[in-house]
Amino acid sequence: MKRDTPQEWEVVASKDAVLALDDDNRVLLIRQYRHPVRHLLWELPAGLRDVAGEPLAEAAARELAEEAGYAADTWHTLVDLMSSPGMTDERIRVFLARGLRRTEIDFEHRHEEIDMPVEWIPLPDAVEMALMGMIHNSPAVAGILAAYAASVEGFALLRPADAPEE
Repeated sequence: MKRDTPQEWEVVASKDAVLALDDDNRVLLIRQYRHPVRHLLWELPAGLRDVAGEPLAEAAARELAEEAGYAADTWHTLVDLMSSPGMTDERIRVFLARGLRRTEIDFEHRHEEIDMPVEWIPLPDAVEMALMGMIHNSPAVAGILAAYAASVEGFALLRPADAPEE
């Protein structure tokens, strides 16, 4: 393509995802139907950055409450992803949330959010599921593998939740 040839680009809104890890070292996974791929996928609670000016960690906390009904006392940045930098500027930050507690939130689930089963999977089992091709959602795969790797060092290498994006 010539340099002076007009090019059309589409921009995808960036998002956050939350790997919620309970005191029993289990990961909270959601089963959600995704029509573009026509599959029911294992995913982390996640959402678009759709509230102007909202800090990323607050958006992640909101998504965890809305999709799973949990709040967390401890937040860290687990991993940052660029989903497909040759095609989109989408960035995904996966947070690690610990110190979990149930919360009541008045949120109306719509469309694909209705009746999303929530399951707690032991972290080593989630790693196996990812490596065996049972989990396809990229933030979930990256988050699970990053959490497992970070757990080896007692989570000491994680960045704060408000770490700047590069």
